[in-house]
Order: sequence, then C-alpha cells, then structure tokens
Amino acid sequence: MSVVEPASAVGGVHDWFSWVVVVSNALVGLWALGAHRRPRLRGRALWVSTAVAQATVFVQAGLGTWLMAAEGRDAGDLHALYGFSTLVAVGIAYSYRHQLRDRVCLLYGCTGLFLMGLGIRAMILDSFG
Repeated sequence: MSVVEPASAVGGVHDWFSWVVVVSNALVGLWALGAHRRPRLRGRALWVSTAVAQATVFVQAGLGTWLMAAEGRDAGDLHALYGFSTLVAVGIAYSYRHQLRDRVCLLYGCTGLFLMGLGIRAMILDSFG
C-alpha cells in the first residue's frame, strides 16, 4: 500500500499562486503591448503593475524552492527549468530596457506574455508529472 503525502500549506499556495503569476503577467503584457500602440495607456500605473507582476515569479520560485529544499519534493527537471527560466527572462528584459528605450512597452509586453507562457507550461508539466 502506498502512502500519499498530504499537500502542505506551501504546496497549496504554490499551486494557487501559479494562477496569479500567469494572469498578472498576461494582463500587464497585453497592457504594455497596447501602450506601445497607444501612448495614452503609458504611465506610472503600467510600470508599477509590471513590476508587481514580474515580482510574482520570484515569489513563485521561492515557494518552489522551499518545497524542494524543506519538504523534499521533486519538481521534475522541466518544471524546475521553466521556473528558473522565468527569473532569467525578467533579468534579461530588465537589462535591455535602456537599449530598447523607444520600444520599452513592446519589450515588457512581450516579456509579460512570455512569462505567462512559461507559467502555463510549468503548470501543465506539474499536472501531468
């Protein structure tokens, strides 16, 4: 008989928070793409929202790291790769913001949608293990 480990509170938050990562980055990505075409959509609210949405990937990665280190969970190689890739993507986007100053909305719009896609892929990998 196999013993099924009960889901931890951190595991539940990690599962739930994955939707926060996906939806928030999708919304700010679309907003930034719209702002690329329509300058009136640009402003402090866009950049604060983008920073918050991108910060969610760091929170999610921290929760995942906790599950692996403290609870001994195995995330699977691809799930961990997609999680780590979100952190790298945020860093790359941030490093290119000055070179692409005239297209910064396009940069962060595409980054938001890319992060959304990585999040969805990580969720699918987790579901089918």
